Amino acid sequence: MVDRLANSEANTRRISIVENCFGAAGQPLTIPGRVLIGEGVLTKLCRKKPKARQFFLFNDILVYGNIVIQKKKYNKQHIIPLENVTIESIQDEGDLRNGWLIKTPTKSFAVYAATATEKSEWMNHINKCVSDLLSKSGKTPSNEHAAVWVPDSEATVCMRCQKAKFTPVNRRHHCRKCGFVVCGPCSEKRFLIPSQSSKPVRICDFCYDLLSTGDMPACQPTRSDSYSQSLKPPLNDLSDDDDDEDSSD
Repeated sequence: MVDRLANSEANTRRISIVENCFGAAGQPLTIPGRVLIGEGVLTKLCRKKPKARQFFLFNDILVYGNIVIQKKKYNKQHIIPLENVTIESIQDEGDLRNGWLIKTPTKSFAVYAATATEKSEWMNHINKCVSDLLSKSGKTPSNEHAAVWVPDSEATVCMRCQKAKFTPVNRRHHCRKCGFVVCGPCSEKRFLIPSQSSKPVRICDFCYDLLSTGDMPACQPTRSDSYSQSLKPPLNDLSDDDDDEDSSD
């Protein structure tokens, strides 16, 4: 079905419409063999709060952006190669329902659909596209994923020292390795994580010590476990990353 659509006029027209909605600031999306599978609004769990984002699933990439005018104009385009994507269902928690994780070596985050049916359709289509890509390329699924950042609202104190309270002066920072919300003194070190940046990035002291000794895997909880912990009165939490403030601490 996808192969038949690849060179159809309808598919070319649909992709052109998406390109136009992102305007000159967006990347060109029309290439031979690319097919627009589907689109829709999902709620993305960002650093500050959940936000609506427009997502477009192609047979080789996932594209999303901020909604300026629904179905007419989007900005802050993000393009994720599907061959690097792993998805994982997450449990419903309060108002956050019908969610799953989108995990890549560069960036990982949670999204939520309006209904359980919509969630199932998105996950099935993404998994099918990823499976087809890997089958054609002969590559194996990526087992390296960026941490999902804990939202700011989930931490009133540093998640490492458990002492420093966050205020307008004592700012929150995020460890790029574990995703925890930490204070400045607990995250003064930098470490090179090539999949995320060409420059050393901020990490907490705990992860720095483990990375330095080669014991890092021992400190990384599974995302499902840590996500559940983050929505309860916690000691250790893990949640999501941000798309408006990618360069922020």
